[in-house]
Amino acid sequence: MSAAHGPAAARPMGMLRVALVLGALEAFGPLSMDLYLPQLPQLARSLGTSDALAQATMSVCMIGLGLGQLVAGPLSDRYGRKRPLVTGVALFAALSAVCAVAPTIEVLLVARLLQGLAGSAGVVISLAVARDLFHGVELSRMLSLLALVTSLTPIIAPVIGGQLARFTDWRGIFLVLSGIGVALVVVAVLGLRETRIPDAVAAEPGAAAGHAAVVLRDPLFVALLAAAGLGGAAFFSYLSMSSFVLQGEFGFTPQLFSVVFAANALAQLAGAQLSRVLVRRLGTRRVYLLGQLAGGAAALVLLVAALLGAAALPYVCLLALFLGAAGLSGPNGTALALEGHGSRAGTASALLGMATFTAGAIAAPLVSALAGSSAVALAASIAAGAAAAALIAVVAVRRLAPPGAVPAYTS
Repeated sequence: MSAAHGPAAARPMGMLRVALVLGALEAFGPLSMDLYLPQLPQLARSLGTSDALAQATMSVCMIGLGLGQLVAGPLSDRYGRKRPLVTGVALFAALSAVCAVAPTIEVLLVARLLQGLAGSAGVVISLAVARDLFHGVELSRMLSLLALVTSLTPIIAPVIGGQLARFTDWRGIFLVLSGIGVALVVVAVLGLRETRIPDAVAAEPGAAAGHAAVVLRDPLFVALLAAAGLGGAAFFSYLSMSSFVLQGEFGFTPQLFSVVFAANALAQLAGAQLSRVLVRRLGTRRVYLLGQLAGGAAALVLLVAALLGAAALPYVCLLALFLGAAGLSGPNGTALALEGHGSRAGTASALLGMATFTAGAIAAPLVSALAGSSAVALAASIAAGAAAAALIAVVAVRRLAPPGAVPAYTS
């Protein structure tokens, strides 16, 4: 099969089919986190450990999801997308079963780290495949459509997880994850064709390091990378602390929490689909800036509300506004970052994913350990990350990215 790129290459598969397949494969992150999110307090009690260590089971998985991309992404640039993807999915399924039988928190932490390393292949290679097939405004629209699929995972997963809590414990949740992993192996094998053929340059020794060096010399990419890391810290603080805050401080049941969490994910989905509508009128850069500014503003208002002792309803609504803004900016930031690096899409995607996941993995437990899992601590963590990301967007991205959809820096 010859290499094919651009929207025309995707038409035989169909844009919606591509989004469904890639969305299913990119769901490792949300699935690994959200399905057992309502069970975090129960997990801590079951293993006789602290809330901070229970949250760390999410953090180490995030670290794995971030660092693993630095391996899976360059491998997909060198050997093609499909082989590393199928291998990662299969290992994810096996390691989910290991998590289910972990006898101690220490074993679970190691298994979660390895699970994240394996699952990273789905996250990073899905974005690389999207860049293989689309560019410019159409890449942004494809990523927004992909968000429609991936956003359904955090909507559905906590609801399912909350209901599963009626019948099984956190170990049963990991068995469910293992079964989902097996199903995704079938999806990867049957539903995805190879979109990149390795070339002589990519196969040379040291090619991966060379690709990373080229990508990191792009000042626009570096600015977007920094903003992505800060945004990841804000988002994963919400992800790992929200169950403790909403259940512990506001008195939500696991079932109510799962419904509220799903509603907030729906807000993020709505932001991504609004991006899909706006990007053809305003361009990728303008929609990205709009989302970053809205997210920073919502996060700062959330912090003020938390300091004033806001009730649950306004607190949750402000969280939803922050997530909606993240949905608006996310596809466009990724599109701007990948646009100039088509031949290095796997490496560029890996660097973006590493920044997002590892920043979140560090920030969330650090804030929880220093300030506890309180409404103020969660709001402060979100506000710090979102406001800093918005500042970078206004100061750096607005200057470096051209007004149109396609950056000047191209491979």
